[in-house]
Amino acid sequence: MGTAVLLAAAPAGRGRAIDAASVLPALAAVPAAVLAGAHMATVVELADPLDPQTVLTRLRSAAATPGPLALYLAGQVQLDRRQRLPHLALARSTPTTLRYTGLPWHWLATELAPRRPGTTHVVADLSIDPELWHRLTTDPTALGLGPATPLYARLTPFPRRGPLTTPDYLRHFASRWRAGAVLPLPALHAEAAAAAATTAPQLESILLAPPAPVSSAPAPAPVPVPVPGPGPVPAPVPVPVRAPALVESPPTRRLVRPGGDPPSSAAEVPQTRDASTAEPVAPVPDQPASPSGAPEDPHPAILAAAMAGRHGEAAAVAAAWESDALRRYGPRSGEALHWVEVRADLARLAGEPARSCELWIAAAQARLGLRQGPDEPDVEGAVDRAHHQWEQIADPARARALGPALVELRRTVPGRRAGALAALQRRLGG
Repeated sequence: MGTAVLLAAAPAGRGRAIDAASVLPALAAVPAAVLAGAHMATVVELADPLDPQTVLTRLRSAAATPGPLALYLAGQVQLDRRQRLPHLALARSTPTTLRYTGLPWHWLATELAPRRPGTTHVVADLSIDPELWHRLTTDPTALGLGPATPLYARLTPFPRRGPLTTPDYLRHFASRWRAGAVLPLPALHAEAAAAAATTAPQLESILLAPPAPVSSAPAPAPVPVPVPGPGPVPAPVPVPVRAPALVESPPTRRLVRPGGDPPSSAAEVPQTRDASTAEPVAPVPDQPASPSGAPEDPHPAILAAAMAGRHGEAAAVAAAWESDALRRYGPRSGEALHWVEVRADLARLAGEPARSCELWIAAAQARLGLRQGPDEPDVEGAVDRAHHQWEQIADPARARALGPALVELRRTVPGRRAGALAALQRRLGG
C-alpha cells in the first residue's frame, strides 16, 4: 500500500507569494496509484493548513507506512527572523511569527530520513524569499532533505509585484499523468521545468534533482557524512570534517553547547531560570560501525553540519543512523536510544526547544522502561535536559501539551536539586 501526500500551503493575505492551492484539483484528479507509485494507495490532502504540529503529525503518520511514499508540495519557503532557518509558511504565518507558525524545513527532512532508501520521493514547486534565494544561488543544498530522500523541485523567487506565482511545474506533472504518460521522474522533472519556463519566461528558477550516478573514474571530493543503510543511495552532500571544538576525544566524547561546557554550578545558570533545570550535556557512547565495517564515527561531521547552520542535513543523517541502529539492534537497544538523544541535542542546536524536549522525554521514558533506576546519571540527565528545554518553549500551548509528561517524569526522577518538580508545577499552574 502506497501513500501520496498533497500539501499546498501559503500565508493568507498580503504575505502570500504563490497560489499554492490552485494545483490541488489537478493533482487530486490523478489516480492515487499513479501519484504514489504503487498498485494500491491512499491520498492525504492538506490545503492551506493552519498549524505546523498538525502538518507534522500527518507527515509522521505517512512516513511510518512501509510502502512507497510520495510528497507533492506547493508553497513558499522563508527564513525566520531569529535563526534564519528555512520554514514552509502556513496559513497563519507572517514574517514575525514564522518561527512558531511555519513548518521548519528540517522537520520534514527528519521525518523522511529513517525511511528505507528507494521508497520515498518529494516533488516541490516553491516560491523562495529574497534572502534564502540569494543563499540558494550559491548553495542549492540549503533545502536538501538528506541523501536518501530524492527531491525534484522548481524554485522561483518571490514576485516583486503583480500577480502571484503559480505552481506550473507541479501542474505539468498532473497534466502528463492524467494524459496517461508513464515517464521516470528525472525525465518528467526536466519536461515539467521546460514547460513551466515556457509558461512564465520572465521568472528565474533554480531546479533541484538528485545527483546523477557517479562515474567509476576517481575524483577528489570532500569527505561526506557517513550514512548507514542497505543498498546504494544518492551521493550525500559533502560536509567538512573540520568541526568546531564540540566533540571531546574518546572515551568521553560529548555533544556540547556552542559556548563550551554546560554549567557546573548554580552560580553559572542564568538567573532567570531555576538552577534545577541547568542543561547537562548528552554523552555519546562508543561509535557505531559503518555499513562497511570500518570504525567510521559520524558524530564530528554531523555536528559540523549543525554548527554550519545545515540543521536539516544534520538531523536527517542522525535519523538515518537511528534507523540503522533500530534495524541492527532493536528498539530497546542502547544504540538506538543513543541516536534519539543525539537528535534531541541537534534540535537544541537548531533552536527547536519543543522538539528537543519531546525527544528527551522519549529518551528518559525509554531508559526507565529498560529498568534503569531514577537515580542513574543517564536517566537524571535526560529528564534534566527535557526540563531545561521545556523552559525555553515560547509557545504556551506547546509547553502545556508537553507539561504533563514532564511532571510525571519529575515525580519519578526528582533530580539532584530540590524544588524542580515544584517549580515545574508552579509554571504550569501559572
